[in-house]
Amino acid sequence: MWKKVKELFSSLGVECNILELDQVDNGASVQEVLSEITHQNTVPNIFVNKVHVGGCDRTFQAHQSGLLQKLFQEDPAYDYDLIVIGGGSGGLACAQEAAILGRKVMVLDFVAPSPQGTSWGLGGTCVNVGCVPKKLMHQAALLGQALTDSRRFGWEFSQQVKHNWGTLTEAVQTHVGSLNWGCRLSLREKAVAYVNAHGEFVEHHKVKATNGKGQKTCYTAAKFVIATGERPRYLGIQGAKEYCITSDDLFSLPYCPGATLVVGASYVALECAGFLAGLGLEVTVMVRSVLLRGFDQEMAERLGSSLERLGVRFLRKFVPVAVLQLQKGSPGKLKVVARSTEGPETVEGVYNTVLLAIGRDSCTKGIGLEKIGVKINEKNGKIPVNDMEQTNVPYVYAVGDVLEGKPQLTPVAMQAGKLLARRLFGGCLEKCDYVNVPTVVFTPLEYGCCGLSEERAAQEYQRENLEVYHTLFWPLEWTVACRDNNACYAKIICNKFDNERVVGFHILGPNAGEITQGFAAAMKCGLTKRLLDDTVGIHPTCAEVFTTLEITKSSGLDIMQKGC
Repeated sequence: MWKKVKELFSSLGVECNILELDQVDNGASVQEVLSEITHQNTVPNIFVNKVHVGGCDRTFQAHQSGLLQKLFQEDPAYDYDLIVIGGGSGGLACAQEAAILGRKVMVLDFVAPSPQGTSWGLGGTCVNVGCVPKKLMHQAALLGQALTDSRRFGWEFSQQVKHNWGTLTEAVQTHVGSLNWGCRLSLREKAVAYVNAHGEFVEHHKVKATNGKGQKTCYTAAKFVIATGERPRYLGIQGAKEYCITSDDLFSLPYCPGATLVVGASYVALECAGFLAGLGLEVTVMVRSVLLRGFDQEMAERLGSSLERLGVRFLRKFVPVAVLQLQKGSPGKLKVVARSTEGPETVEGVYNTVLLAIGRDSCTKGIGLEKIGVKINEKNGKIPVNDMEQTNVPYVYAVGDVLEGKPQLTPVAMQAGKLLARRLFGGCLEKCDYVNVPTVVFTPLEYGCCGLSEERAAQEYQRENLEVYHTLFWPLEWTVACRDNNACYAKIICNKFDNERVVGFHILGPNAGEITQGFAAAMKCGLTKRLLDDTVGIHPTCAEVFTTLEITKSSGLDIMQKGC
């Protein structure tokens, strides 16, 4: 096969070097290293200008698509083959994969402190102020509930049990710090240059990097990836930036937040409200319109009810108009004035902490995109890209939360970043699949979903073409603990005219994240209601409920649970 490739290169006037592994002493070791680097176990293994193209077939495909000729013409005049602006999950995944494929790569990452002065290390939102610390605090709240349940299971303890906020935040930040170090170490091992500086385009193929001391250095690259992510949005009202905090600040807050007002109804708002209430704090959620906009609204309302049972108070159809400081302290006291969205009514409340979770803004301003002509959506700052994550400027790409119309999730950004690097430098053709991406809202009672909400499914397939199977269920662990037997809920949305293919999967219950992950793989494979019915459940588990769904919404039959 390699002779065909050699003939191709000769016809293009390109000189090539051939290493026949069976003719060298350490051939087996070289093949093992090549397999690890390229994920290819066959020969020939072809590289062009340090870029892994693939085997014989892929080399000819690259020739037909024009990619091969492009690789021959790569301009060596730049400082780097790739500069990634943004050191979050997507940016790091892309940078490291490009380095594995033999490219010279730089990562520019800089975190501007929040209005409250909070900043953090390498790794982006997920590692520092998102998924990781959130899940750990979620776990802290679940342990509190487990303590309560444990008495029903025979555990006896006489001493008063209380929660120490300082111990929790110290443990969380210690783990986050270890992840920061791990990110830096991983870049170092792959010879990726990391510069803790703010990147800004100054002209085509050239960025200016400004560090925390104001020192400026310019770098050039053949290609760029924008992976700058998002930051929390602030209300444009009196006292918002002076006295309020966001998720940027909460996970390292040096004092217990006390009575907390959470402004917003996003998943960030409800997750934070959930674990704060689970830690025993008084929590109020101020909601402008609906809970979890964009999610299935039946599930959102059921989730809201579960939070109310936990003691969270909802103040619906109100928005803050002013935040006033009544007393300094850690925490102090704040007065919040709010106005109804439906009339002239106003309300006032006093809280120790006000947490804003009203959405996030893309970090695409101030990085010089306008200087090189990269288009952004002026309304939301998002970057439109094609199905190859390429912007309107051919050498500039984008991944992660800055993308317009794509799921804003860490695993999505990582997958997109890795595949982008393989396409750019490895001769790969695979694109990121943004369909049927699973996600979970980590409230005390978790909500997991994959595919379409009922509202979206009705728009795509028409409601009369859908069948919705659903049920309430009572986890066995909850029976002895005497917890609510009608709080957990499961449903699937099926397309009646496509063999009842499951187009929407939803569960509200314990460990919903673990359950949803498995069913998401099944949905990728074309899961149908019949396949669920033919699957033997694992008993007793929450997940087995999906193998015994019988009642449809259209039947109107009762789904209330009256026993095991």
